Amino acid sequence: MTLGETETRPAEQAAPARRAAGVRPARGTTKPNGQWKVDGRAPLNANEEWKQQDGGLAVRERIEQTYAAGGFASIDPTDLHGRFRWWGLYTQRKPGIDGGKTATLEPHELEDEYFMLRVRIDGGQLTTEQLRTIGGISTEFARDTADLTDRQNVQLHWVRVEDVPEIWRRLEAVGLSTTEACGDVPRVILGSPVAGIAADELIDPTPQIEEIQRRYLGDPEFANLPRKFKSAITGHPSQDVVHEINDVAFVAVEHPELGVGYDLWVGGGLSTAAHLAVRTGTFVTPDRVAEVWEGVVSIFRDYGYRRLRNRARLKYLVADWGAERFREVLETEYLGTPLPDGPAAPKPIAQGDHVGVHRQRDGRFYLGATPLVGRLSGSTLTAIAELLESVGSGRLRTTPHQKLVLLDIEERDVERVVAGLDGLGLQVRPSLIRRGTIACTGIEYCKLAIVETKETASRAVVRLEERLAGLELPHPISLHVNGCPNSCARIQTADIGLKGQLLPDGDGGQTPGFQVHLGGGLASAHREEAGTGRTVRGLKVTADGLADYVERIVRRYLAERDEAASETFAEWAHRADEEALR
Repeated sequence: MTLGETETRPAEQAAPARRAAGVRPARGTTKPNGQWKVDGRAPLNANEEWKQQDGGLAVRERIEQTYAAGGFASIDPTDLHGRFRWWGLYTQRKPGIDGGKTATLEPHELEDEYFMLRVRIDGGQLTTEQLRTIGGISTEFARDTADLTDRQNVQLHWVRVEDVPEIWRRLEAVGLSTTEACGDVPRVILGSPVAGIAADELIDPTPQIEEIQRRYLGDPEFANLPRKFKSAITGHPSQDVVHEINDVAFVAVEHPELGVGYDLWVGGGLSTAAHLAVRTGTFVTPDRVAEVWEGVVSIFRDYGYRRLRNRARLKYLVADWGAERFREVLETEYLGTPLPDGPAAPKPIAQGDHVGVHRQRDGRFYLGATPLVGRLSGSTLTAIAELLESVGSGRLRTTPHQKLVLLDIEERDVERVVAGLDGLGLQVRPSLIRRGTIACTGIEYCKLAIVETKETASRAVVRLEERLAGLELPHPISLHVNGCPNSCARIQTADIGLKGQLLPDGDGGQTPGFQVHLGGGLASAHREEAGTGRTVRGLKVTADGLADYVERIVRRYLAERDEAASETFAEWAHRADEEALR
């Protein structure tokens, strides 16, 4: 029986399976959770029903043969709001609909007849030919839009369904795709942006990423998961793939007896309820990464909660099971052999965004460049490709921090490339405020958003650079701006995280603003381990007052920090009294 078929298991058969798995229904309910290996495969909601009737991968043929010819009006609603995601396509928000209507209108009332198209870039690895192809598609089919995401992808907007087959043809001709860029599938695999080139790298994870891609991308066996599944692999000691907030992550570590391999983490995720990943305590040798990845995603497929969409992430299963039980099931049911115990990776000693000028292991240089809040354009992507090729380079990387890393620059060309990037709006030596700011798509295109983000964050950065000029910050201060509660911009793990919402304007109306989270962060050179930010009751900031608030709180931190203890912003924010944070 394939995973796309329906299997209804009688209660008397399901009970022994439930006991064998050591799983109980969630507290306070006797209803099944929709776990295939516990409750059977009978779909418990409409979403699970259509996924079993016709999987998301099947819609490609209809897009190419029917919808591209018939236009937007010809698209079946279930395909439009469901299966299209399996190919990186979401309808975008219709212009002019304010944030107050986000929660009250139906999807068809919010959406335009255009799509966001997500180009999947596993490991963030690109050639200049690929970058030029994306740039050309953007200028010809997407109104010159191109945003870098914090998942190492590129998102295009204003895409028509009529143009999708030609876009796919061009992407696939240069080795790119949109396959499973969205949907209830294994999403893009985050990889170290300096894989294979950093002088201090422990191991190059590229072979492991490529093996997972080759074996599992587009495989129907893993194309019907309870919800999305996020992966990350790094071989760099900066731990540069935000491993603590992925469903599965492999972090390079040196075992005292077995050499260099990976520390396995599972169960991370943010959204409206943040869960940080946990270590399983196992050591994974490079040759077993793909096998272990398959085991973890299989556990999610078979035991993940499917009945309620808001609990259909691996983080909830890991929270209920615990790391020890998860490891036991992985080893006994899916691997067949135990994994050796392993050490934790040491605290990072360098920043994981790779911004700046750095020497490669071969003597050449890589440059980490900061586009303002990840916003670019197709013409800019093309210009970057041309700049790189003009100095003999053909490679670059995207990062999980909305940055670009340009590779293989000769020392004599470094300053020329730095100047060229600056002319394109990308800074290799940015202010620490610009460096630490990221923003999600926001209300401009996203149907879930409540407020605008990209322009709001950009204006705030420019103002803060002017107002804080001359002040010496001890480290980058991360400012993450999100347009809704779903945390695509990782608000809970930022020094200053902003969750979009509408606030009273004092005249009986509403104005765009944000709830403030303070003191979050992931493991870094300035932080021993990951932790989420604190919220202060009633602390909210209007969009227009954002720069004022950040300036005030940064100045207060600099005035009150314990310099002798090298106190970070996050440490100060967690110890400060509430009045100091307002």
